[in-house]
Amino acid sequence: MPDWMRREGDPPAPAGRPFTAPAADNGGELTRPTPERGGPLFNQFTQHLPPVPPVPYDPRQQPPQQGQYRAAEPGPGQGYPPPPQRMPIDSGAQPPQQPQHPGAYGAPQPGPGQGYPPPPQRMPIDSGAQPPQQPQQEYSGNAQGSAAPYVYTNTIRRDEMVPTRKLPPKRGWRKGVYLGSAKLINPGQSPDEREEARLQAMTGTHLRGHYRIGVVGKGGVGKSTLSACIGSVFAENRQNDRVVAIDADTAFGKLGSRIDPSAASSYWEVAADQNLNTFADMRARVGSNSTGLFVLIGEPSTRRRRTLNPEIYDDAIGQLDRHFSLSIVDCGSTMDAALTLKVLSTLDALVVVSSPWYDGASTAGQTLEWLGNNGYTALLQRTVVVINDSDGHVDKSELKKLSAGFAGHGQKVFVLPYDDHLRPGGVINVQDEMNKVTHRRVLEICAALAEHFASATEGRGSRR
Repeated sequence: MPDWMRREGDPPAPAGRPFTAPAADNGGELTRPTPERGGPLFNQFTQHLPPVPPVPYDPRQQPPQQGQYRAAEPGPGQGYPPPPQRMPIDSGAQPPQQPQHPGAYGAPQPGPGQGYPPPPQRMPIDSGAQPPQQPQQEYSGNAQGSAAPYVYTNTIRRDEMVPTRKLPPKRGWRKGVYLGSAKLINPGQSPDEREEARLQAMTGTHLRGHYRIGVVGKGGVGKSTLSACIGSVFAENRQNDRVVAIDADTAFGKLGSRIDPSAASSYWEVAADQNLNTFADMRARVGSNSTGLFVLIGEPSTRRRRTLNPEIYDDAIGQLDRHFSLSIVDCGSTMDAALTLKVLSTLDALVVVSSPWYDGASTAGQTLEWLGNNGYTALLQRTVVVINDSDGHVDKSELKKLSAGFAGHGQKVFVLPYDDHLRPGGVINVQDEMNKVTHRRVLEICAALAEHFASATEGRGSRR
């Protein structure tokens, strides 16, 4: 026992074991022990215990959890250690785990003379690392906030829910079965009927603006007859449009006699009339037939002959374009005439008529050649060739050979068969008197011409 702890009358301390004061951690100064730091009784019983080895600081250790133990209070003159620093934030790394020691209830306390371990140091903060972001839910406008929009219409298909209805047949044995069963058995239309319906739909293709088709050929090959046939079939299948046939042949054209012989007004009356504001006004100046095809005739008089020139033609066409969307122009035979050149500059498509004989076929070939060599290549691409077998005496092999010769240059070729209704002349009735085979062939010609309706542009101008 140290001397300063002895009382009066206590025996002296035994020799050989002097008291050694513990080393202080305040720079070597000895301080009077206090009850908070153990006191004399605590030092008396703990001075013989082995010192506790210092625990090295491990930065990976986490601060103690709440409720495990309390941090030691600093002694006099020591102060509080600086607060622990934040660890660097790494969005991709997991926080280090504190090693667990079985049986440990708290951190080891420093022994006498050792002091407390240094406080944890601040780790460098990586400014480039970003904290982990929470996934953002995209707003979709739906009640539940789902990312994909609700789609129902794609799963409701008309072809799966509405049964396909067969169109009733109009001819042949199919029609007999349909009518004989009181319309209970419907075998549907034949492939030929379906093809005819397709051609009719093609002929009735929607058209914007004005479309003008010219018909050219050597005199006597039937170009006026074909002009009337094409115009009548177009009018038959285009009830929402008005179709007009125009006689631009200055050599006593016969187009009016094939459509409406009673028509009296011609180019000059239409061009001079400034009161054609409504279709009723125009209707009084043109003729028509049973299919709804209208016609503007040429000069009807033989005594007072007026010559049709490009200016009169242009003025009359301007009046017609206000009321008609489709025009069929019966052109003259001379390709380089002033009027023919004017007509060609306003055409959107062309029909070249050939006879099955050498003279007519060679003239048709020269016409196509002239178009290609004089800058009408675009019009040539919208040209069809019609071989008119007007008497029916040509060998079929010759017609086939002639058709292959024209088709080899890229044009569509059609053979118009002989029809005794067309041969004598007079008004053409495509609905009641024309042969069915002939009518079908004219329908095919009209459908081929209508293929270019979609590329037509509104307005006038050169089609070269």
